[in-house]
Amino acid sequence: QLQLVESGGGLVQPGGSLRLSCAASGFSLDYYHIGWFRQTPGGEFEGVSCIRSSGTSTDYADSVKGRFTSSRDIAANTVYLQMDSLKPEDTAVYYCAAVHITITTMCRKYHDMQYWGKGTLVTVSS
Repeated sequence: QLQLVESGGGLVQPGGSLRLSCAASGFSLDYYHIGWFRQTPGGEFEGVSCIRSSGTSTDYADSVKGRFTSSRDIAANTVYLQMDSLKPEDTAVYYCAAVHITITTMCRKYHDMQYWGKGTLVTVSS
């Protein structure tokens, strides 16, 4: 059964860093693009990053560009989101999601994604 499990969320002060993990099971990352999404307490939903099946092609929302970095460990079948210089407006539930490479080359659009994790909460506050 295909499954995604996020971890690594928590409370961090402004300017701090967190690394989120998205562990995949039941499928290989070689055949799926992985997106990271977030939903703020106000309900805003945003696709923040995409890492494609190659592992080398990424793109980011303007709101996180230069601060967030997505990477992956094929051996661990896990994707990471390194978040630096965190701001209070980064507070959100973060989700990872997967889409098969034959469906699309993009992975920051909600309606394109096929499989979702349950999310992990990130709170940026002093």
